[in-house]
Amino acid sequence: MHFIAGVVAAVVFFLPMPHKAVAQDVTYKWDAGGATGLSGYLGDYSQSNPFVRPGFRISLSGSYILDSRWSFRTMAGVSSISGTSNGIGGGLPPDAPTGFRSILGDLTLRAEFNFFAYGEGETFKRLSRWTPYIAAGAGVVVASPQGASVNVAPLMPLALGVKFRLRPRLNLSGEFSMAKSFTDGLDGNSDLYGIAGCWLKNTDWVSTLTIGITYEFGERCLACHYFD
Repeated sequence: MHFIAGVVAAVVFFLPMPHKAVAQDVTYKWDAGGATGLSGYLGDYSQSNPFVRPGFRISLSGSYILDSRWSFRTMAGVSSISGTSNGIGGGLPPDAPTGFRSILGDLTLRAEFNFFAYGEGETFKRLSRWTPYIAAGAGVVVASPQGASVNVAPLMPLALGVKFRLRPRLNLSGEFSMAKSFTDGLDGNSDLYGIAGCWLKNTDWVSTLTIGITYEFGERCLACHYFD
């Protein structure tokens, strides 16, 4: 966490502050950035607390900013998950592995909705420098469990977070997400209890808790009578 705070402080310190009029007269169509934090898992080895054995999460993303409420984000990330049989109620089958480790890669596209009109300038729009938001979308996850074959499956992410405008064009966010995978094999142990899964049940979930930073670019033409 000290590393994350240092990165954010360095970016804020070295980024030049634009003239006040610029913040009022210019809006942007795109943003790009990254996030880091913790990852967790719900599945055969962790059925109640996804962060009982936290892993790492790193991601890069870019979005098209439709307006002060909506944006559409593409995100690519890497996470680690792990689990053990310790503390699992009911026990595991006698021949089941006692634990697992897995590296996940994911690529998702999602829509984000801001509860408040987010941004700066354009005072007639009553823009806010902070807002809670929700996000949902679809994607794909690739799991590489230790000692097992690679597993590829669809992914459905859901997220809840808060974003804050540090200064014009620079945004800080905190986010919690849950992503449903359409497989029981992220941990390399599909159908561990002998119960066949389907896309609705007996599948693994991935959770993340992250802090992110994004920078906006691509000036939007405010004099035009349409959005670029």
